[in-house]
Amino acid sequence: MALLKKINQKAQPDINSGFGSNANSYGSRFVNKNGTPNVEKRGMHVLRRISWYHTMIDMPNWKFMLILFSFYISINFIFALAYYAIGIENLNGIKQSEGILIQFGQAYFFSAQTFTTVGYGHISPTGFLTSALSAAEALIGLLSFAIATGLFFGRFSKPTAFLKFADHALISPYQDKRGLMVRLVPFKNTNFTDATARMTLGLSLEENGQKTNKFYSLDLELERINALSLSWTLVHPITESSPLYNFTEEDFKKVHGEILVFITTFDDMYSNTVAARTSYTFDEVIYGAKFETMYNRSKDGSKTILHLDKLNHYQSVNIS
Repeated sequence: MALLKKINQKAQPDINSGFGSNANSYGSRFVNKNGTPNVEKRGMHVLRRISWYHTMIDMPNWKFMLILFSFYISINFIFALAYYAIGIENLNGIKQSEGILIQFGQAYFFSAQTFTTVGYGHISPTGFLTSALSAAEALIGLLSFAIATGLFFGRFSKPTAFLKFADHALISPYQDKRGLMVRLVPFKNTNFTDATARMTLGLSLEENGQKTNKFYSLDLELERINALSLSWTLVHPITESSPLYNFTEEDFKKVHGEILVFITTFDDMYSNTVAARTSYTFDEVIYGAKFETMYNRSKDGSKTILHLDKLNHYQSVNIS
């Protein structure tokens, strides 16, 4: 109830946040740092509740390549076992006098040649079973490479907002008051236009003896800019109408709150609108600090230099 009194009564909570109001049913933060919902889905078989296409498109590059190589090695190993089980004598070109490991190795590489439809011709199948198995493997290989090609194309062509957010949000001096500030920057050679930002405050508090979640839309100094070429610091002025108006530095340390940030912008390369999201819990908010400038004029005065490594640089300041 003490926290409820701290919230500025002029600020009206949102009822359409999409996160629900029952705080007892929610765990930890609402949105992860990478922008994904902090939700784990259960109650349905894993093959039905997971989109493997989305999973393969969104996973890191190293994991994607590891899965492809693992699948390639494993499928050829399985077919090599099948060829060996049918009888190695049904593969012309493999000498019967050679050892088991050498014979299996040659069967493995024959499988790889069949799977990729290379077909060097050094080894060829004889007999119905071996020929049928190699024909089936060639078909599976064609389908597998078609799927892999589609996944590669999907990963390269997927519209992605190459935006990076600072690790911390700051409470900084703003005009003659205070302001909540979040900084972001485009970090690749992309051209963003018509960038729009929204910021929402989520609080878990006790009301009438029950824990509840309340969400407040935070007004921004600028909600839209025409071009996003340099860093952009989102500023929520903490005025008399802000839900954070009565919050002190101690409140940010004690209260369970979260700041949700949503960015949409148009990417010229994709000719599409892309989105980025992140969140900051109150323990990721630094009270009494301001961001350092990320860009400066080049020595010859012909360019503006954007220092991406300064995204998280800030300095401490006093807030009265």
